[in-house]
Amino acid sequence: MAAQTQAARVGIVCGSRSDFPVMEKAVEMLGKLGVPCEMRAISAHRAPDLLFRFVAGADERGIRVFIAAAGGAAHLPGVIAAKTILPVIGVPIPTQVAGGLDSLLSIVQMPKGIPVATVAVGGAENAALLAAEILALADPALRDRLVAFRAAQTKSIEEDESNADLRGAP
Repeated sequence: MAAQTQAARVGIVCGSRSDFPVMEKAVEMLGKLGVPCEMRAISAHRAPDLLFRFVAGADERGIRVFIAAAGGAAHLPGVIAAKTILPVIGVPIPTQVAGGLDSLLSIVQMPKGIPVATVAVGGAENAALLAAEILALADPALRDRLVAFRAAQTKSIEEDESNADLRGAP
């Protein structure tokens, strides 16, 4: 990942480097929206103290939202949420077991009092968009970029030749 010139506002945490190919899509989306981020591989099981230090110092570094990717046991998003009051968005990683449904269920079934927002299996782009929407609540310029992103997305679909017969329809 390229070095950031601004302090990261989104902390992306993966359980291992094998999650990076999925989560690089979140980095790309945040980059398109001008949201600085940092991505780390820190296992909740194999390096819990390192993870706790990373989470504990996040607010001071400027992190306002976490995106946490996890497959298999999928505890990482919940462990992060247990250690911070910053919003945490979980991204279930596709696995060989049930295609990642196991990861999805592990992340979405958080106990009362420790919420984790959860996107679809492999939904890194949506996690990035949700993180940006959260940040945009206090950042009008980012809100404007999100509005422009949505407008461009709509325009692309409207201009798709397969929708030509719908143009101008009521």
